[in-house]
Amino acid sequence: MNNWKSHVLLAALISGSALAMGGATVPAAAQIGGIVHDPRNYAQNILTAARTLEQINNQIAMLQNQATSLMNEARNLQALPVSMLQDLQGQVDRTRQLLGEAQRVAFDVGEIQQAFDSRYKGGAIAAPHAAMVANAEARWNDSVGAFQDAMKVQAGIVTNMGATRQQVGILVGASQSSTGALQAAQAGNQLLALQTQQLTDLAAVMAAQGRAQMLEAARRAAAEAEGRERFRRFRKAD
Repeated sequence: MNNWKSHVLLAALISGSALAMGGATVPAAAQIGGIVHDPRNYAQNILTAARTLEQINNQIAMLQNQATSLMNEARNLQALPVSMLQDLQGQVDRTRQLLGEAQRVAFDVGEIQQAFDSRYKGGAIAAPHAAMVANAEARWNDSVGAFQDAMKVQAGIVTNMGATRQQVGILVGASQSSTGALQAAQAGNQLLALQTQQLTDLAAVMAAQGRAQMLEAARRAAAEAEGRERFRRFRKAD
C-alpha cells in the first residue's frame, strides 16, 4: 500500500514539474538509452493505477462488511439448542393426575351436585336414623379424603420444585450464552412457560385446599342441621 502511494506522489511531482516548466526547455518525451520516456504519460498511468487500486480496496471492504452482516444474520436465525417444553408438560400432567385422583367428591360440577344432594342437604338431613348415620359417616369420609388429596397435591408440587430449580438454571444459562436474537427470544419464551407451569401448580394447590375446606365446612353445616333434626324428632317423640 505504501509503495503505490509513493508512486502516486512521484507521479504528481513529475506531472507538476512538467506543467511548471511549460515544456519550454524540457521536451514532453525524452529518449534515454534508446527508450522513449514520457513523464506526463507515466504520471497519468500511475494515477490511473492508483485509482483502480483504491476502487478494488473499497470493493473488498464492502464485501467484508456484507460477509459480516450475513454472519450476524445467521447467528440471529440459530435456534436455541435447549428445550424444556417436554419436561414442563410432564410436570403439568403429573399435577393434573393428582387432581384427577380426588377421592369421594371429584372436581366435576355434576358429581359435586350429586354428592351434595345425596349427603349434605334436603332428604339426606331428614332421612331415617340408619340413613342419617350413614350419611354422616360419608360426609366425614369426604372431608378426610379431601384433606388427604390436598396434601398429595402439595407433595407433588414440592417434588416439582426441585426440577423447576434445575430448569431455571439451564434456561438462564442458555439465555446468557445465546448467540443471536432468536436464541435469546426462545430462552425468554421457555422461562415464561416455566413461570406458567408454576402458576398452574399454585392454582392446583389452592383448588385442592379450597375443596378440602369447603367440604369440611359443608360437613359441619350438615352436622348442625342433622343435630336440629334429631332434636326435633326427640321432642316429637316426647
